[in-house]
Amino acid sequence: MDNPVLVEVTRGNTVESRHRGSIAIVDADGKLAFGAGDVEQGIFARSAIKALQAIPMVESGAAEALNFDDAELALACASHNGEDVHAKSARMMLFKAGLTEQDLMCGPQWPKHMDDCVEIVKTDDSPCQLHNNCSGKHAGFLAMAKTLGIPTENYIDFDHPVQAEIRNVLEQMSGGVLAQDVCGTDGCSIPTYAMDQQKTALAFARFATGVGLDPVRANAAEVLYEACVNEPYMVAGKNRFCTEIMDIFKGRVFVKVGAEGVFCAALPELGFGVTLKCEDGSVRGAEVMMAATIRSLLGLSEEEEKGLRTWEHQQLKNRRDILVGEVRPVADFKRLLNTI
Repeated sequence: MDNPVLVEVTRGNTVESRHRGSIAIVDADGKLAFGAGDVEQGIFARSAIKALQAIPMVESGAAEALNFDDAELALACASHNGEDVHAKSARMMLFKAGLTEQDLMCGPQWPKHMDDCVEIVKTDDSPCQLHNNCSGKHAGFLAMAKTLGIPTENYIDFDHPVQAEIRNVLEQMSGGVLAQDVCGTDGCSIPTYAMDQQKTALAFARFATGVGLDPVRANAAEVLYEACVNEPYMVAGKNRFCTEIMDIFKGRVFVKVGAEGVFCAALPELGFGVTLKCEDGSVRGAEVMMAATIRSLLGLSEEEEKGLRTWEHQQLKNRRDILVGEVRPVADFKRLLNTI
């Protein structure tokens, strides 16, 4: 099945580029409320499922034993900018577990924004693993292992008990089977799986509602949801879609980006989970798709409308700051969404 064009990029009054994509909106019983494109394809959701990967850390009692606060729990679900607040929080998570940066296996990474990079250069330093956008997730993995007395070495391996438990959670929440044949290696070196897009949306519907989950798992999902919507800056940072959308909607929606044009979302008031994929891997295309989807699903206040519109219709400016076009949902996509 060909994925439809969902987003267009204009220059002047002419469409210059187009982004194809697929989107699945599913309720907690597994019913597809809306689908566009090939929603049964296997997609690597990558970082979009970090909140699901953090569930075993909470279920195991590690988060409570180490007294992780909301900011630290949100960082465990984050693809952060590598700002100072993020790096320091990751260091504190490790400190609470009696570990250090040297125990991380995510690799070093420069911060996302130039001003944060400049601060590192000014001190004649180099970026470290704490700046890696996945450092909070990895700190959570290590915290779980240390608390349970599981070896912390090679915690990124497919057969390590931490990764095995994450796999069990993903399978139970999505209803899928995640074996070696659908496994790849993520940018931060942990296993990542080509999961059925519709089933991934189901996992987020269950994350939003607790339906189909045992009480311990449902509570863990709720704890992580609340942490992320209470501390959205820790999930991403300045000038980031996830942080700004969760800040705008004040607990009504959880949203998380993944690499290569993937987004997942959970909307408790509707009981829906959402997974979308911009086919060409474009983040800008995926952001517009998710913004348009949120608009179609939620009634908006004036403040929510204003904040969402800047992401749904993204202005394109040239190097002299002159408006030259925009990235926007196509009319057909908006009409389809209005049928939900």
